[in-house]
Amino acid sequence: MKIIDFDYHLPPELIAQQPLRRRDSSRMMIVNRQTKVISHHHFRELPSFLNPGDVLVLNVSRVLPVRTWGTVEERKVEFLVVKLFTSNEAEVLCRPARVVKVGRKVIFSPSLEAEVISAGLRGCRRLRFNRPDVLREIKRIGFAPLPPYIKRLPEDWQQRPFDLRRYQTVYAQEEGSIAAPTAGLHFTPRIIKKIEQQGITLVKVILHVGLATFQPLEGEEVESQRLGEEEFMISKEAAEEINRAKKDGRSVVAVGTTTVRALESAYNGQKIVPGKATTSLFIYPGYQFQVVDCLLTNFHLPRSTLLMLVSALAGRELILKAYQEAVKKHYRFFSYGDCMLIL
Repeated sequence: MKIIDFDYHLPPELIAQQPLRRRDSSRMMIVNRQTKVISHHHFRELPSFLNPGDVLVLNVSRVLPVRTWGTVEERKVEFLVVKLFTSNEAEVLCRPARVVKVGRKVIFSPSLEAEVISAGLRGCRRLRFNRPDVLREIKRIGFAPLPPYIKRLPEDWQQRPFDLRRYQTVYAQEEGSIAAPTAGLHFTPRIIKKIEQQGITLVKVILHVGLATFQPLEGEEVESQRLGEEEFMISKEAAEEINRAKKDGRSVVAVGTTTVRALESAYNGQKIVPGKATTSLFIYPGYQFQVVDCLLTNFHLPRSTLLMLVSALAGRELILKAYQEAVKKHYRFFSYGDCMLIL
């Protein structure tokens, strides 16, 4: 299977640069796998497409404000803190990476500096900071880790509070993600209450979004790709609720691709096993889903692992047809964009 088989044309103006004023006013495309019918709605209609007894599974990981800027050799560089090794050492992604050389100093603020102690692939660097509470300081000066296709001025302090609020789900709880589980950005407390009143069970799991979720692909073959690991956690109560639903023949509806990967990774061949683990599960067409029946998801980048995941659930041809229709009808794409419900 070729990576190019998951390509599509997207006019740049359809990439959403700002969220809509109301979270639940996003458009929602319905893709029915059985009938192959594609229809057009709004997210606030979501409860009408769910049935009493369904289990709606949310990823409650909270995004950290780990995007920041530092000065290296009098040049401004953008940094994304990816992983803490110790209280004062971290892995970062940097742009432009060529100036961030081993041995050089990075000045983030009057009270936060770091030395580059090693260099990795694709702009990765390991930094040693001058203080032990580096995460607390990064959270104080950091910005929402928006993807590069959402354009912002460097260190735009006026925009910062807005993005910190809107690039976060209303139900986020456990800190740990370096990108938002974006399918959840459409939910409001009102919608959640309406869903619960309808007899639909909400279940919370955690998958901390890391580099693997938006890892660039190399080569030409889909099957040769390998994803990095991400941490996920499923409570005993969540596992029991999902296992009961599967036993009773009720639908498990995943909110977002990260939720899908957590659930499918936790399945041991018979049931969901609770606990804390890591996953490098790469889902692409041919994969047999064991847990997830339906999926709410945003629109994904061409040739991405996430587009392959949704194609595994709904079929590549149907998904590419849906994306062509979304472009034709001027849907808003990617993190701050519209969504799709695959039934």
